[in-house]
Amino acid sequence: MTVPRLRPDIDSLPAYKAGQRPPERPDLTVYKISSNEVPYPPLPSVVDAIARAAQEIHRYPDPASSRLVAALAQRHGVPEDQIALGTGSVALCGHITSAVAGPGDEVVYAWRSFEAYPIWTQIAGAASVQVPLLPDERHDLPAMLAAITPRTRLVFVCTPNNPTGAVITEAELTGFLDQVPSDVLVVLDEAYTEFVTRTDVADGVAMVRRYPNLVLLRTFSKAYGLAALRVGFAIAHPAVAAAIRKTATPFGVSTVAEEAAVASLAAEDELMERVRAVVAERERVLAALRAQGWNVVDSQANFVWLRLGDRTTDYAAACEEAGITVRPFAGEGVRITVGEPEANDRVITVSQAFLTA
Repeated sequence: MTVPRLRPDIDSLPAYKAGQRPPERPDLTVYKISSNEVPYPPLPSVVDAIARAAQEIHRYPDPASSRLVAALAQRHGVPEDQIALGTGSVALCGHITSAVAGPGDEVVYAWRSFEAYPIWTQIAGAASVQVPLLPDERHDLPAMLAAITPRTRLVFVCTPNNPTGAVITEAELTGFLDQVPSDVLVVLDEAYTEFVTRTDVADGVAMVRRYPNLVLLRTFSKAYGLAALRVGFAIAHPAVAAAIRKTATPFGVSTVAEEAAVASLAAEDELMERVRAVVAERERVLAALRAQGWNVVDSQANFVWLRLGDRTTDYAAACEEAGITVRPFAGEGVRITVGEPEANDRVITVSQAFLTA
């Protein structure tokens, strides 16, 4: 029997590997620290907004998500026509790639970085140009600049970088953008920006005002704790934002997601208290790992990165045995989400045992 004819490159398309949930254990509480989720449930005010919105789920959502767009425009001090929404920043990466790149074009990004970049690039029919990270896990911006050719249509810059947690300073980013050709679109992916405590990083919104070929991506999945509702946003030049909206899935952002995001913006001060608690735990974990002898780089996200090479799978298995799941990248390293203090304690314990063994 014949099967439908698919694109020949679909078989080689890398699959997105989501963080796994640990199997339930009768002997101990298990923790999922593989997906960079925050460990806190939604705020009561956000739950109330979700409950109210749920009464209207028999209706299609507002296709323009007008209430959320207005709230974001006010929050960030930009015109509404500079905002585009999507089902998480990962979807926006796809919409942007579809809007600017196609067969014969090139997309430049650091590697290792967010694993959706090569997926969306291949789906668009473009070619990936992967630039290795520096030894300290940061973007090699001079090498990325050198990788830009007349075929380059798009450059992804992830800061803090997923999965290493390293950031790009304002001086570094300015020097880079000053030299990128004006017809090449640069995406500044700031999914974890709320967890940044360094003062020398760029203000993404201000950078968009300065560079018309720059797109800023943010999400409500991480710091705002709305991972399951899937809503992210882009801030860009009006023409670019319009192109993103054209390539987006119609009615992609649900009414429930929109109202939850609006309520989260209204409760931002309360949510940022939780962010500060996550940051404090991040610093505690980093300090403990370094005290044990691990060579762990600074992270400005809600996770830490261990470059383990061929020991990656063994470390992930040791964590699994201890009732915690991390995100292994085979042959490279492990990303460990900062979770509940109890989960973080277990990471510290496992790491000490693994190092001494």
